[in-house]
Amino acid sequence: MSAATAPAPSGTRDPQAPILLRSDADGVATLTLNRPQARNALSMVLMDALQIELDAIRADPTVRVVVLRGAGPAFCAGHDLKEMRADPSRAATEAVFRSCARLMLSLTHLPQPVIARVHGIATAAGCQLVATCDLAICTDAARFATPGVQIGLFCSTPMVALSRAVSRKAALEMLLVGEPIDAAEALRIGLVNRVVPEAELDEAVGALAARIAGKARRVLAIGKEAFGRQIEMGLEEAYTYTADVMVRNMMMADAQEGIDAFLGKRPPRWEP
Repeated sequence: MSAATAPAPSGTRDPQAPILLRSDADGVATLTLNRPQARNALSMVLMDALQIELDAIRADPTVRVVVLRGAGPAFCAGHDLKEMRADPSRAATEAVFRSCARLMLSLTHLPQPVIARVHGIATAAGCQLVATCDLAICTDAARFATPGVQIGLFCSTPMVALSRAVSRKAALEMLLVGEPIDAAEALRIGLVNRVVPEAELDEAVGALAARIAGKARRVLAIGKEAFGRQIEMGLEEAYTYTADVMVRNMMMADAQEGIDAFLGKRPPRWEP
């Protein structure tokens, strides 16, 4: 069974089960948030577990693609507000948002592309996760929101990823109104790449992951890094930078192999 098609755990979690699950197959590492009873809210323990796995995946040459998913009825309901209210001190609150910022930056800078597999709700920091991932596929019943304004806590950190994933006005409407948008609207504004029926979600995610995993690992890494850097630059600076990236890429063995394979009308043999 492939990592992308493994069944999601049930809606209740065995207390002895890991809070984060990982499975690997065919170059795809699947990370499953495993707090279904809490709608996979990002507790400190869960964020720490995700950080550990992302750090390990960064150094794992066998992983070409990462799939991020949630167990049970939801993708992710954001930060664990019960945990935050249990210790409302400034130090504890700062620790939560430092961990979250580090996690989102790790996803952004991970050499491997990350696909969000979204079902149910993705709210607040859960919506931030979707916006941070490189690609996202959701079910037609998925819902997305940055609802902090409704409880007196503006979604300022989710805003960072959201405002870089969708248009300015679309992001501001979500942030200022705080109400959920449906899958069709998420697709329209560019928060997700594709919307599929729930029964087809695993197949769609698995197919996309497999198509990416078939590409050269180092080329995926150089391309993802270049995309993230150039998009923050001015036009002339971006062309200067990406021209240098193209030169460095052209000198790589994978580029030479890929071009030779194309010209020779044969499948390429990428370096491991």
